[in-house]
Amino acid sequence: MGAVVGDKRTLMIDAGNSKAHAQYFLSELEKHHVPAPSLVILTHWHWDHIFGLPALDMLSIASSLTKAEMEKLIPFHWTDEALDERVKAGVEIEFCASAIKKEFAGDRNIEIKLPDITFENKLEIDLGSLTCQVEHVGGDHASDSVVVYIKEEKILFLGDAIYANLYAEKWNFTPERVNKLLDSIERFDADTYILSHWKALTRAEYLEEAKILRKAAKLTDQLNGNKPKIKKAFKEYIKRELNENELETINYFVNGYELEKELEHD
Repeated sequence: MGAVVGDKRTLMIDAGNSKAHAQYFLSELEKHHVPAPSLVILTHWHWDHIFGLPALDMLSIASSLTKAEMEKLIPFHWTDEALDERVKAGVEIEFCASAIKKEFAGDRNIEIKLPDITFENKLEIDLGSLTCQVEHVGGDHASDSVVVYIKEEKILFLGDAIYANLYAEKWNFTPERVNKLLDSIERFDADTYILSHWKALTRAEYLEEAKILRKAAKLTDQLNGNKPKIKKAFKEYIKRELNENELETINYFVNGYELEKELEHD
């Protein structure tokens, strides 16, 4: 979650994973004398970015793709039994079901509140002295992902856009979607990149992360998803042993390659 403070209004980025989470964020803004947000934008439809929306008394904005995905959640029940049933059916994943049970341990009164305003591909918001450019970029993690670029500050909020697809038998990346996503991100002249669930990256740190993704994507295509060959080629490329992040990235690309091959045979 984030807040972008202009001269005229404050924009909140993502609504949090529960009403309590959203209210805690607002209380921290107040504690630090930050003007209360009057707008909130959702970066994508996943539960941990939208379940706090009913606690927010402000206009909400999302892409039309995000709204469509949120609408699919409205009929769902959120008891342990209902969550377990959706995991069995492949609709939900155990990782998220467990996290929802933990966040809503006592009170499982989950409400899906739809955004008030939707847009198709791009949106610009004038906060007064600051301009927020919102753009749909997609990616493996969520096809509806949008990023928020603070033009005057050269800050880019990425949400979860560069993360792997979790809603699959195996967490995965695919070369085509990753390269398309990175091309979209590189059109922004950013000095700082803010990732949900992690930290703010400098431009140099982001470019290093993008370099790893692009190299792993290229080797996956060139070596037909052969993990030992990809690891060997990557090691030769960087001239050292692979670190945990690089090994995980390669695994995700190999998973994506294998899953796509399975789909081709079905």
